[in-house]
Amino acid sequence: MKEAMFYERNAAKTVRCNVCRHRCVIKDGARGLCRVRENRAGKLFALNYGLTAGAGVDPIEKKPLYHFYPGTWSYSFAAQGCNFRCPWCQNHHLSQGISAKGELEGVFITPEQHVRRAMHYGCSSIACTYSEPTVYLEYALDTMKAAKKEGLANVWVSNGYMSEAALEAVIPLLDAVNIDFKGTDRAYKEHVGGKKEHVVANMKSLFEAGIHLEVTTLVIPGVNDTEADLTEIAETIAHELDPDVPWHISRFFPAFRMKNVPPTPKDTLKQAERIGKKKGLKNIHLGNI
Repeated sequence: MKEAMFYERNAAKTVRCNVCRHRCVIKDGARGLCRVRENRAGKLFALNYGLTAGAGVDPIEKKPLYHFYPGTWSYSFAAQGCNFRCPWCQNHHLSQGISAKGELEGVFITPEQHVRRAMHYGCSSIACTYSEPTVYLEYALDTMKAAKKEGLANVWVSNGYMSEAALEAVIPLLDAVNIDFKGTDRAYKEHVGGKKEHVVANMKSLFEAGIHLEVTTLVIPGVNDTEADLTEIAETIAHELDPDVPWHISRFFPAFRMKNVPPTPKDTLKQAERIGKKKGLKNIHLGNI
């Protein structure tokens, strides 16, 4: 546990968390939407600091990053928590497996230990992934600082819903990021609780800061799989970012609370690929096929 970054103290011991775009107002004794940041007598604490809930050594392509350090290994880790509530989440035990007052799970591993592990296994980078790095920002930043000292690259796999302040703290230490882009405002509002505009603004800030950016869209039947949906996504990447930004089009398989939804037809992914090419995107990759 560590005192959180980016929060405001308000009246009656309430606090406003400013680590992500939700900006939760949290009463004394309560937690934010992510369930890992708790108000204790007017002080906000990151309960997940140091608690590693998952770790592994992955090919960098698994993030997925196809145009950053290709062929290398990335030491990957996560703490519990997420600021979205995606009903299809494949890592829901990490992202959403916490009750409003429940104890967090994990093994205590220091940032320096993560770096030593990464170097031991011959990794070229450390990735904050599996859950949402924004909600373990303090832990992620300390690990990123330690990684930089040893010449390792820093990678994030994120939903892109961090606050401007959090983004400003991350950018100087970040080398590459993959943003999970749901695509349409309807998909964000109806299914995960968020706004497309904030994700697009953060992607633009990352790209303009010179961070290597790749974008992934999980195409889900009934969520973001129509021709209009796919066109909107491709146009956003091409016009708001750059046609060179890689777009990973990933196939959905039944998971979590959407086990009754069938897998995405391969033809839908191929349609998305055709649309992306028509809109000028130069690096399109189909996944889970």
